[in-house]
Amino acid sequence: QVQLVESGGGSVQAGGSLTLSCAASGHTSLTGTMGWFRQAPGKEREGVAAIWTETGATFYGDSVRGRFTISQDNAQNTVYLQMNSLKPEDTAMYYCAATLRRVYYFGPPQAVDFPYWGQGTQVTVSS
Repeated sequence: QVQLVESGGGSVQAGGSLTLSCAASGHTSLTGTMGWFRQAPGKEREGVAAIWTETGATFYGDSVRGRFTISQDNAQNTVYLQMNSLKPEDTAMYYCAATLRRVYYFGPPQAVDFPYWGQGTQVTVSS
């Protein structure tokens, strides 16, 4: 079992930056794939970014590529999402997710691949 706790959400003006953190616990060594997803009210959950924890390979959705960066600190079992040049359309609840499998993506991560989820952290971007 893997427990995930997100932090770092908040309110920011368009063009600003935020960094989200996801602390993982409950597994001696976090291997596989970690991902960030978001869901705005009335919309489907959207894959944002993912990272292979063993190699650092990353995958991004088109809407965030070039603005968001996913990274990790394996010693701390923590994954980060650095969000720059934020837009009002980035407003959503952001969720961290994990799977113990290495999943390859040609595009954004898919929620169906991740069995472990955090509770989410709200990001609000005002214009």
